[in-house]
Amino acid sequence: HSHSSAVVKSNRSGSSYHSYIKRVRIGAWRRKALANFQVGKTTMGMGWKAVNDAKPYLAMVLLQVGFAGMYIIAVASLKRGMSHFVLVVYRNLVATAVMAPFALYFERGQRPKMTITIFLKIMGLAFLEPVIDQNLYFMGAKLTSAGFATALVNILPAVTFVLALLLRMEKVRLRSLHSQAKIAGTVLTVAGAVLMVLYHGPIVQFPWTKGQHHATASGQGAGGAADARDWLNGTIMVIIACVAWACFFILQSNTLRSYPAELSLTVLICGMGSLMSGAIALVAERANTQAWVIGFDMRLFTAVYAGIVCSGVAYYVQGIVSRQRGPVFVTAFNPLCMIITAVMGSIILKEEINLGRYIILCCHHIKMDVDVLIH
Repeated sequence: HSHSSAVVKSNRSGSSYHSYIKRVRIGAWRRKALANFQVGKTTMGMGWKAVNDAKPYLAMVLLQVGFAGMYIIAVASLKRGMSHFVLVVYRNLVATAVMAPFALYFERGQRPKMTITIFLKIMGLAFLEPVIDQNLYFMGAKLTSAGFATALVNILPAVTFVLALLLRMEKVRLRSLHSQAKIAGTVLTVAGAVLMVLYHGPIVQFPWTKGQHHATASGQGAGGAADARDWLNGTIMVIIACVAWACFFILQSNTLRSYPAELSLTVLICGMGSLMSGAIALVAERANTQAWVIGFDMRLFTAVYAGIVCSGVAYYVQGIVSRQRGPVFVTAFNPLCMIITAVMGSIILKEEINLGRYIILCCHHIKMDVDVLIH
């Protein structure tokens, strides 16, 4: 009896030992699994953070590609006889019609109360961008070229930076490397724009532009003085358009603080802009009623593309990024648009790229890299 009792105790103690070992192993496995889960969770969190940090950069790059396409097709339509006044009206009407349903659905009950101050700011935004900037830019691009006008628009980051500095939206510390890079970039931009206007240099030949220079030169002759005058007027128009656009970015950033509804703000800007531009177009094209007639052709595509991509989507995305990173960041990507437009313009529109513009392309590419790094 005592022997059997000892055997039972021995079995119990052995069973307890094995149970203890089993519990220890399960506990270790659970701790290891929990640690792996925490590591995976941390890694996933870092991955999502990297994706979120990259979103503003990706959005701005895609917008510049969209703007480059619009500049090419718009200049092609304008040189085929389309009125830039009518293009601006149709562009903003399309943007209003497309973006309004999204604003009504996604921002229902979220829109702040409209005040007189906010309303006046929105009117100012509509006047600065759809009316002044778009009309003057298209007029200037028609008198010069898509590539030249887009290259000149690269003074936009410099003008925006100076305005933001004057309005204390940007801070500069002269001993800071970050601030020194911004100042150097601004000086480089202005110097590049002046060089581009004053110095053209020889034509840079590409395989797809061979013979184009001789064909163009043979047709100039007595019209050279008129062409030079048109070029000067076009340059002045594009510069004024850039200043208006920079003011638009500053005012948009300020307006979103009191009216943080990007979709609704986009619809209101485009709606008011179409009304203002419509009044100007009616006066400017009063003797040419055919200017309002467009069919299923390049002109319709230009109005729809520019309205959806470069007004509706662009205002919305720029508003979000401007609220997160500031207006100077939004304009820092403009050199990319110039590079794309110059290449596409030489291929599609057979526009010539002279040595002066080629040098500016390289300089602005370097400046864009610096701007992106310091932001």
